[in-house]
Parts: sequence; structure tokens; C-alpha cells
Amino acid sequence: MSAPDFLRLEDLARDGRLRGQRVFLRADFNVPLAADGTLADDTRIRATLPGIRLCLEAGAAVMLASHLGRPTEGALGDADSLAPVAARLTELLGAPVPLVRDWVGGAFDVAPGSAVLLENCRGNRGEKADSAELAACIASWIDVYANEAFGAAHRSECTTHALALAAPLACAGPLMAAELDALGRALAAPARPLVAIVGGSKVSTKLSVLERLADRVDVLVVGGGIANTFLAARGASVGASLHEPELLDAARRVERRLERRGARLWLPADVLTADRFAADARVAVRAAEAVPEGEMILDVGPVSRAALGGVLAAAGTIVWNGPLGVFEFPAFAEGSRALAEAIAASRAFSIAGGGDTLAAIAAFGVERHIDYISTGGGAFLEFLEGRELPAVAALKIRARPNSRRILPTAHYENESEAA
Repeated sequence: MSAPDFLRLEDLARDGRLRGQRVFLRADFNVPLAADGTLADDTRIRATLPGIRLCLEAGAAVMLASHLGRPTEGALGDADSLAPVAARLTELLGAPVPLVRDWVGGAFDVAPGSAVLLENCRGNRGEKADSAELAACIASWIDVYANEAFGAAHRSECTTHALALAAPLACAGPLMAAELDALGRALAAPARPLVAIVGGSKVSTKLSVLERLADRVDVLVVGGGIANTFLAARGASVGASLHEPELLDAARRVERRLERRGARLWLPADVLTADRFAADARVAVRAAEAVPEGEMILDVGPVSRAALGGVLAAAGTIVWNGPLGVFEFPAFAEGSRALAEAIAASRAFSIAGGGDTLAAIAAFGVERHIDYISTGGGAFLEFLEGRELPAVAALKIRARPNSRRILPTAHYENESEAA
């Protein structure tokens, strides 16, 4: 994605266009909470700090907004509150970040150079429905809209889509811009060979991704239950392994699409099997095409690990989504470990995304050696599928010359019932 496609928050700050302005920064603070209501992980909060600090240092009055969970609109409970996030932001920024409730009408104060956190936006009536009326109400008291929530960019909701169209000025924050730049580099104009790794349990959940990548990559590596279905499609016996017999023809179509382009599908030659799905199961090394009845594939074998290392060492660009096996069980973690370490050692530009992928990256300690780690889950997958993300589409519309705000004729009438 090229620079003219969207405005950037950094450019506005550099040009002095944020000073004294009320900046509505849509973040992704949908963080995991512990049983006692405290933060279990603050990765997404820390990832947004550069954009927040950029606004504060530019003299903007910053209003942070995010969703958390799936609350009932108009009826937020204590468990839905962003209060733990406000407390953590206060610690990280070294300055108070008050939590503002009942904020839709803009009846609150925030001074230039300071920030507030607006209570869970999914409590507002009309948020999920992408209400243009709600967007117009919010847009009436802000100057700049900045989107930093790539993880929610695939959703057409008020604070990710309609508000970007209605705000006086709409731009991408540094985190959003970095995501789009990295994905564009990996897929729009990649250094070749382009290698994509797609793991996971089911072909059905990632079929459109596989089909899209089959038209673009040089090597498509599949792992996990997805690989089992592709092995079965080639006529291999996969024993009791998780696979989808109803999708064998779909798997064959993907492989044929690759072959027609001169690209190839990578499947393991050997695998690790278990007699049951358990951490202490009996482990055996089997040829991938001949798994006995009653055994299930839970990882790739040593020959396959070495072969994949060679593929990745020769890559120019690597896109990684999903582990190769059940890496949560130590006996079946070596395939995903070898994958992570081979990507980290490769000279290729590498980008990784997806919840299981991030967990594997953390488990094997290769964070600093992956060129870009996407914060998006569903958004990352939909980008790989080639879909236009609604939040990104809105930013592109607003970046066009002479772009005008899109405002409804009606007014939002549920302010008193909003979060």
C-alpha cells in the first residue's frame, strides 16, 4: 500500500496540525483480563504508546477510545469497563489518564498535552451497527480522527468506519500505518521467493486465504490439521489425524492452482504421531503418507524440519500464520520451534500474525528477529484473503483530494443511554 492511500498522524504532527486539536484516537485495548479483573497482558496497550506520545508531544488533547469484549449496548457492567486499562496507561505514560463515562455528547474537558480514556465504545447504542448518526454526534466535537486499531479494521463499526468518514480529518496512526506498510511490502511487491506458512486445525477456516495465496506465492507451506487434509487429498493414510474429508477436492484445487503458476505446495515427508491427544502420549516418527490406524499426526518430523529450513533460508519474503503442530505439548513443539528459528535466521523480510502464531513467537523467544509482528488476528487473515478492510477503506476515501465528510441528516438521539 503506497503512502498517498491514507493520511498519516506523523505527518500531521510534523506539520504542526495537531497543536491544540482534539484528537480522537481509536485504539485496540481489547486486552485479556485475569479472574480478579486485572490486566493479564498489556502488549496491545504498549504497542499504542508511540502514537499516544506523538499526539501529546504535538500539543493535542487526546481522547482514547477502544472496545473491550462484547458488552450489551447501553448496559455496561463492571466487567466491561476499561478501568484497568486506564490505570495501566497512567503508569506507562507517567501522567493521569482519567476514565470518562457518558462521553458521546462530548461534555467533558481534556487539556492540550493530556489524555483521557473513553469508556468501552461498544456500550454505545449504534456502535456495532456502524451508525452514521452516532458518528456525526462524535464528529461534532473532535478535530482529528486517528485509527490505531488494526485488530478491529475488518469490522464495520462506528468508531472504526463511520466516524472516519464523518470526522473533520481522518488519518492512520503509526501502528496502523506500520501494519499496512508491512503487509503491503509482503504481499503487494514482495522480494522473491515469497513463502507463506499457513497452519491451523481446519482447511475450512482458512480456505479463502489458501486460495488467495495460491495465486501469489512461490511456496505455500501448510501445517497442523490443514496439512493432514492436503496429505489425505494426495491419497496418504493419515490414521486418526484431524482432517476434513469433505474438503479433499478443495485441497486438490489449491495445489493445482499453485502448479499452474509454477509454484509448489510444501507438505511434510515425515511426521510425529501420538496414540492419543495428550502431552504424555506415546510418540512415533512415521512417513507422512503411511500413518497407522489409531495414531494421529501432531507435528512434523526431523527430515521435514531440515527440509523446511532450507526453503526458508532461500526465501525473499516470508508470511507466517499458524504453527506446524501442537506446540503446547513439549513432545510436539519441535516442528514449530524449528519453523520459528528458521524464520528468525532467514535474511528474508518476515511478517507474522494470528493469535497462535504470536503465542509460538513468544514461546520460542524470536520476537526480535521477526521483521514485523501484526497485532491483528481476523484483520490479518482478511488482508491475506485480499479483502478490503472497512476501516482502511474509510481512511483511503478521506485521503482523496477534496474529500468531504459523510454526515447523515438525522441526529443521534440516544446519548443518555450510551456508555
